[in-house]
Amino acid sequence: MVMTNLIDGKAVAALVRGEVAERVRALRERTGAQCGLATVMVGDDPASAVYVGNKHRACHEAGMASFDIHLPADIDQAGLHARIDEVCADDRIHGMIVQLPLPAHLDEDAALDRILYVKDADGLTPAAQGRLATLRPGPRPATPNGVVELLRRHDVELRGAHAVIVGRSEIVGKPQAHLLLEQDCTVTICHSRTRDLPSITRLADILVAAVGRPQMLTDEHVRPGAVVIDVGINRTDSGLVGDVDFARVQPIAGLITPVPGGVGPMTIAMLLKNCIDAAEAAAG
Repeated sequence: MVMTNLIDGKAVAALVRGEVAERVRALRERTGAQCGLATVMVGDDPASAVYVGNKHRACHEAGMASFDIHLPADIDQAGLHARIDEVCADDRIHGMIVQLPLPAHLDEDAALDRILYVKDADGLTPAAQGRLATLRPGPRPATPNGVVELLRRHDVELRGAHAVIVGRSEIVGKPQAHLLLEQDCTVTICHSRTRDLPSITRLADILVAAVGRPQMLTDEHVRPGAVVIDVGINRTDSGLVGDVDFARVQPIAGLITPVPGGVGPMTIAMLLKNCIDAAEAAAG
């Protein structure tokens, strides 16, 4: 039987990137300004190098300028802060990312605190998170905002829906709750201390899995017809899997994201959107 309930993150991300590219072109024609994104990477972590390369490739495809600031692994905190300050002061750059993880001798929180929230392409600085929590304008965290975009593009009714999020991380779980509250959802957050997890997750109209445990959520956790968004990416001996047991959940879900190919492609697309939002604001 062919299942038609898949949410195609690659297709939606391509639409968002196309819209961003059109806005980049229009901004350049109207003002002469070219939207620019900078990445700050410390050291030579192979996985980070792949992620940074993907971001720069997406920038070029969207017509953006990209700035690759690659720093030595032994740079000290003051040196890192100085380079971040330089990027923040550069008018050519409208969005920036400090690629994590940083080497162990560096304080990640202190580094992120240096980023001006208006240039925070990840939307993860305390200032950006605070503006989200208080529903003020500002860059939204890319991955959770990508989840909301997937739901919108698939005409999922958000107003009044009960959304259950499994996971309370600063990167996904907590900002996801604020973003869904912003859309008038009723939100429940579950975590490792939650009692009788299935009894809560089965109440969800929208179930967001962001716990970081491979295939933790099964059909016993899902109400038939629910929308299931799997943010997890876990490497196992059999390949990449999400936090949801896809084979068991897909037959009963109303809509479901695969892993890979679901939420993952949306992250870079929403990074680019944050960047062009900032460039347009800077240009007035």
